Amino acid sequence: NKMNKKLLLWSIVVALGGFLFGFDVAVISGAEQDIKRVWDLSDVLHGVAIGVALYGTVAGALVGGIPATKYGRKKTLLWIGILYLLSAIGSAIAPDVYTFMAFRLLGGFAIGASSVVAPMYITEIAPAKNRGKLVATFQFNIVFGILMAYFSNYLLQGVGGDSSWRLMLGIVAIPALIYTILVFFVPESPRWLI
Repeated sequence: NKMNKKLLLWSIVVALGGFLFGFDVAVISGAEQDIKRVWDLSDVLHGVAIGVALYGTVAGALVGGIPATKYGRKKTLLWIGILYLLSAIGSAIAPDVYTFMAFRLLGGFAIGASSVVAPMYITEIAPAKNRGKLVATFQFNIVFGILMAYFSNYLLQGVGGDSSWRLMLGIVAIPALIYTILVFFVPESPRWLI
């Protein structure tokens, strides 16, 4: 029926946060050697620059539930989309490694927060009998995002010469923008409203 179609649609939109999670985590694999070369990084700085998003992920997962509880799931999901977008654009155009790390850290916050808030939202809108299936769309999207990141890196290899790594990271802005726009059309979680 119509209500179930809407619930499925809203769940898929929110589960796109999972797609961005997978895409953002995996996309760096295509860029990391170029990043080391472009900024002539030491092994330690190279490691930190590539891993910094994961530090952000831990922080985002720890505190992601706080704004979701205070300001609502929808607003938080929207901010997560904006962070993904800023991170993708900022990482792609970063003039130096420290700016790059700051934007990757932002993306990490988004990844961590979405891993908490998206399943929370889906759980709250899903009828009990479909809850498992709908929450699983988030997990599926993480893996699908990883796959698409490798595919996209493969396609962008060598495109734009020495700057192909910037395209690899910047391409994340496209699904991030789509996700952010779609979240506008998702209702607030009824449980949060209560």
